[in-house]
Amino acid sequence: MIEPVVLALTVGFLGWAYQALKPPPPKVCGSPDGPPATSPRVKLSDGRYLAYREFGVRKEEAKYKIIIIHGFDSSKDLSLPIAQELVDELKIYFLFFDRAGYGDSDPYPSRSVKSEAYDIQELADMLQIGSKFYVIGISMGAYPVWSCLKYIRHRLLGASLVVPFVNYWWPRIPVDLLRESLQRLPISDQRTFKVAHYIPWLLHWWMTQKWFTALSIMAGNMGIFSPKDLETIKKLSESPSVDQEKVRQQGEHESLYRDLLASYANWEFDPIDLTNPFPNNEGSVHIWQGYEDRIIPYKVNRYIAEKLPWIHYHEVLDYGHLLIFERDLCEAVLKALLLG
Repeated sequence: MIEPVVLALTVGFLGWAYQALKPPPPKVCGSPDGPPATSPRVKLSDGRYLAYREFGVRKEEAKYKIIIIHGFDSSKDLSLPIAQELVDELKIYFLFFDRAGYGDSDPYPSRSVKSEAYDIQELADMLQIGSKFYVIGISMGAYPVWSCLKYIRHRLLGASLVVPFVNYWWPRIPVDLLRESLQRLPISDQRTFKVAHYIPWLLHWWMTQKWFTALSIMAGNMGIFSPKDLETIKKLSESPSVDQEKVRQQGEHESLYRDLLASYANWEFDPIDLTNPFPNNEGSVHIWQGYEDRIIPYKVNRYIAEKLPWIHYHEVLDYGHLLIFERDLCEAVLKALLLG
């Protein structure tokens, strides 16, 4: 009698585990069960669609063409505080896009650090913005910039990594430095990043279980923001972002969780291995880091810049993770990249 009971319990547990570990199917834009695609999109060579938004002067008239790469839980609809006068004066064309699985861009189960660079390259080609362009990546949107510097460096005129993502398992960074930086984060975030790195098949369950906080930023923990960040959040709340509700519309797994899986996986390269893409000073690479950033500890990015002296490192005192949303600093990021 005991054996059938044990067998039934085992089968039941395995069935529950399978359902708990298995991500739900994505709600693809334009599918019968998915939301409508309401943004301009291009079709990539593999059949996926990427959604985009253009801003600034017309690309045919532009002197500078910049692709902006959004971060975690964001989209092409992020608004940067850039004076229209500066955009017109410098003749800047901006191309924002939803990374795979975000907003109106199709999910990509094989999303990786490498695929992000080639998505950017193909988007630029489909929209005919020219053989070379600038890239600016914000927070987690900076890991695609590292990828661009590795895989499509020949397409770049310059690059800026603003409060850039850190992978705590990059092999060429001192282990003690990575450990110290990781331990500065909330315990919940440390656990989640370790799950994404060591046991990625468990991440969907980990992010959806109700016993522990999985990620502080998704739980609304305001303690991860510096005093300057809190001031910025207050200002931003007075004019909420357009279409913020669309960011996760195809599923949190396809947008947020795949971002964590791609970024915290074992990379094919280490930033320290990169060589100067502009040996003749025909372009430049910049890192902008807030000294008071509580989301991205500054010491790792400072170390990378020390090891790669061709990177222009800007450490901004008194500012935290949201420095790009301060007009003076946002415009400083642009001027340093475009004007040197």
